[in-house]
Amino acid sequence: MANKPDPKKVPPVATARREPLPSQIPKHPAEDSQAPQRIKAILDNASARRSDLDLDFIGSDSLRGVRLQLDYEKAELQLAQAGIRNTIVVFGSTRIGEPAAAQRTVATLQAALKDEPGDRDLARRLSVAERILEKSRYYDVAREFARLVGEANKTDVGPHCTIITGGGPGIMEAANRGAFDAGEQTVGLNISLPHEQFPNPYITPGLCFNFHYFAMRKLHFLKRARALVACPGGFGTFDELFEALTLVQTRKIKPIPVVLVGESYWKAAVNIEHLAAEGVITEEDKELFWYAETAAEAWSGILHWYDKSGQPLSAF
Repeated sequence: MANKPDPKKVPPVATARREPLPSQIPKHPAEDSQAPQRIKAILDNASARRSDLDLDFIGSDSLRGVRLQLDYEKAELQLAQAGIRNTIVVFGSTRIGEPAAAQRTVATLQAALKDEPGDRDLARRLSVAERILEKSRYYDVAREFARLVGEANKTDVGPHCTIITGGGPGIMEAANRGAFDAGEQTVGLNISLPHEQFPNPYITPGLCFNFHYFAMRKLHFLKRARALVACPGGFGTFDELFEALTLVQTRKIKPIPVVLVGESYWKAAVNIEHLAAEGVITEEDKELFWYAETAAEAWSGILHWYDKSGQPLSAF
């Protein structure tokens, strides 16, 4: 049996020093009257800041590579911790909101134009608002689609896919809301912009990310993507959609189902037949996506695509 140590020889456990180290005591003014001012000037200079607390240093051109890595790693680690492995991406305009809200906007502008019948700007705004009201049905489509995915996740053989959006209002809100309605986790990938913005209220706390770089945001949109659904949208929607189509076309990523909701809108916005006829894309490229009108049609099409491909919708 080992001898017990002599308690008198065991040093005490100390979390703080009883006597400070010399470096903890600034040089006394009695020794050099200018010492306090000199020390202050040294500590006030950016060079004395700890590098991870120096925002000017972190924001410099030389540290762009580090910032890119941070932009990637924060979302990567938190998505992994939340068990997010497979996603379905939903894109669409921030301006296409709930039908009731769109109807209120139209009513307000109609009343204003009635008071000012010759106001051309009001007439233009009313015309745009009426077009938005017409497209507001896609808010309901996106919400219902995400709810269908969420409900399917609850079955034993479900796809176990998480809805992921750009985190903003409009169509993105609708998709996050549909997953929220189904009691599922849902992700929002926001982007920092010069103007103040808010995430939509249906993103799961802890799964709302704010990216500095569009490139890292796009990477996370597609890294786990098992399908992409694009409702009518503008520049941002086009950017994300054609980025994905280019990656699939060039096989930089494995093919995934891409569904464009609202055939009349998309055919008016992008003349794919013209691109093929001009020879800038091939006939084969027209098969990279298809059109759908309803949530059920989009969801069943994705399931059928995976049945035909012979691979499971879930990657794990």
